[in-house]
Amino acid sequence: MRSEAAAAARDAGRFRAGPLVWALPVLALLLLTVAALGTGRFAVPPLDVAALLWAKLTGGTAPVDATAQTVVLQVRLPRVVGALVVGAALAAAGATYQGLFRNPLVSPDILGVSAGASLGAVAGIVLALPVAAIQGLAFAGGLAAVAAVYLVGVAVRRHDPVLTLVLAGVAVGAVLGAGISLLKVLADPYNQLPAITYWLLGSLASVTLGDVGAILPAILLGLVPLVLLRWRMNLMSLGDEEARALGVETRALRPLLVAAATLVTAAAVSVTGVIGWVGLIVPHVARLLVGPDFRRLLPASVLLGAGYLLAVDLIARNAARIEIPLGILTALVGAPFFLWLLASGRRGWA
Repeated sequence: MRSEAAAAARDAGRFRAGPLVWALPVLALLLLTVAALGTGRFAVPPLDVAALLWAKLTGGTAPVDATAQTVVLQVRLPRVVGALVVGAALAAAGATYQGLFRNPLVSPDILGVSAGASLGAVAGIVLALPVAAIQGLAFAGGLAAVAAVYLVGVAVRRHDPVLTLVLAGVAVGAVLGAGISLLKVLADPYNQLPAITYWLLGSLASVTLGDVGAILPAILLGLVPLVLLRWRMNLMSLGDEEARALGVETRALRPLLVAAATLVTAAAVSVTGVIGWVGLIVPHVARLLVGPDFRRLLPASVLLGAGYLLAVDLIARNAARIEIPLGILTALVGAPFFLWLLASGRRGWA
């Protein structure tokens, strides 16, 4: 009986790691990218989109109408690239946080990254700063919030470090939320308040290739430690005592991984606003597909996160006459999924 169970587990592992599990999401992502570039009020045929992309990559020319080229390359391409990068970043950060806290119900917001970034952006809007300065304040605010949370966690050593970080994140997030509310009260109700509300709901409408290029180095810098330390993440998910027994210095490794995931999240949120639930539901779906091994979980989360946010953005700009903020759609999908996780009682990593 045990041998049959072990064989079934090995077969399941082979299926999860098989090429089909990777080929289908990659193909779906490519098709979704073509659909996102061609779909809208000005429709562009898929073959024309493919020709334009090929010409863009090879430096050649495509026999496509000039208007179609403008729409695809200058209007839709920046937000498609932004959706791919931001979705992948948030999903990677979510997978990291869930592994560190050993809980699939954890998201990148748990340490106050989004709240800190929101406070920084809202302050920039109230001060009537340029867009680049608002994005810079949002980025700095996210990093500062997690730094404050971690300092509290270091100061309070009498309790479990993971639980302390979570509780400190809740407390710091509440303080930052109060600051956001205060600034909304003080803001100009005709110009600044609508801009604040729209930013807090998240959108890719104003993202440019320059914005993506500005955040890409920070995202790559944050992903490098996650890739290099992916095998140690597997040990971290066992718990501090087990990880230390296997030779992993958790006190040094945890802040490094937290800082890397925070850098990725803060960079993504700084240009798009708050887009919740991506870092919660995507890593869990990836875990169901490829298993808990972080060596497979990280690339699967990146792939699925990019496709998920691209699909949500496609719906956001085509489902109604006006564009729907991304935060609304991700909440409509994420909240029921979160309730399903609670109802199913999935706490383990197997």
